Amino acid sequence: MTDVVSALIPVFALIAIGYGARIIRLLEDDGWRAVERVTYFVLFPCFLFGNIAFADFSREPIGALSVIMAGSMIAMSIIVYPFRGLLGLGGPAFTSVFQGAVRWNSYVALGAIAAVLGPQGVSIAAIAVAIMVPLANLLCVIVLMQHKDGGRADAVMLFRQLARNPLILSCLAGVGVQMIGFPFPKEIVSTIDMPGKAALPLGLLAVGASLDLGHFRAQPAAIAIATLLKLLLMPCLMAAGALAFGISGTAKTAVLICAAVPGASSSYILARQLGGDAPLMANITTVQTLAAMLTMPLMLWVLGS
Repeated sequence: MTDVVSALIPVFALIAIGYGARIIRLLEDDGWRAVERVTYFVLFPCFLFGNIAFADFSREPIGALSVIMAGSMIAMSIIVYPFRGLLGLGGPAFTSVFQGAVRWNSYVALGAIAAVLGPQGVSIAAIAVAIMVPLANLLCVIVLMQHKDGGRADAVMLFRQLARNPLILSCLAGVGVQMIGFPFPKEIVSTIDMPGKAALPLGLLAVGASLDLGHFRAQPAAIAIATLLKLLLMPCLMAAGALAFGISGTAKTAVLICAAVPGASSSYILARQLGGDAPLMANITTVQTLAAMLTMPLMLWVLGS
C-alpha cells in the first residue's frame, strides 16, 4: 500500500501543479488549450503508436485482457442506464453521467502505470488504450447521439467522430505495425519516442489545468453516482474479470489502474460538441479527479492482492 501511494504521489502532484499554474495564470486559457491540442494530436499519438508498435507482447495475455476490459466497459454501460430514471435526469444530464461512469482518463492511467509498474506495465497500458479508447468513444458518441439536447444525430456524425480521433488512429496504426512486424530504422523509432516521452507530464498538467473547483456543488446526486460507479464499481468489475480469467501480477495491476482512474477531461469537449450537459460533465470530472487520490490506492490495495 505504501509503495503504491508513493508511486502515485508524483502523478497527482503534476495534476496539482497544472491546476496551480492555471490559477496563477502562467498560461492563459488559450495557452492551455494549445497544450491540450499538441498533447492530444501529436504527443500522445506518438506515445501510443510507439508503445504498441515496438513492444513485445508475446508473454502478455492479450486475448483475456481484451475481453476483461471491453466486457467491463460494456457491463458498466448497461448498469448506468437505470440511474436516468432513478435520478430523474434529462437526456443531456444523463449523457454526462454515462460518460463519467464509462470513460477513463488515459493520461492519469498511463502516468500511474508508468510510476507503479514501469516499462512492462506501460506496454500493457498501451493495449488497454487500443481497446478502451475506441470502445469508450463509440459507446459515448452513440449515447450522446440518442440523448443529446436537440434530438438525435445521424450515423455520419458517429463515423466522423471516430474516424478523426487521433488516439484511435494511432492505436490502429500501432496494431498494424505490430502485426506486420515491419522493422523501423532506429532513427525513426527515436524520433517517435522523443515526443512520446513528453505526452504524460504535459497531459497530467493539462488535466490539472482543466479542473474547476468553483461549481461542483450543482447536481450532487448525479455527480455522486457517476463517481461511485467509475471509481469503485468499475475496478470491482475489472477485478472480477481478472479472477475469472486467472490474470494476476503486472497485468492485473495494470487493468485495475485503468479501471480506477477518473473520467477523461476530454469528455467535456465531447459533451459540448454533441449537445450534452457540458457544465455537469466538467463537475463530474473534477470531483472524480479529486476523489481518485484516495480511491485509487484503496482499490489497488483491496483488489490487487
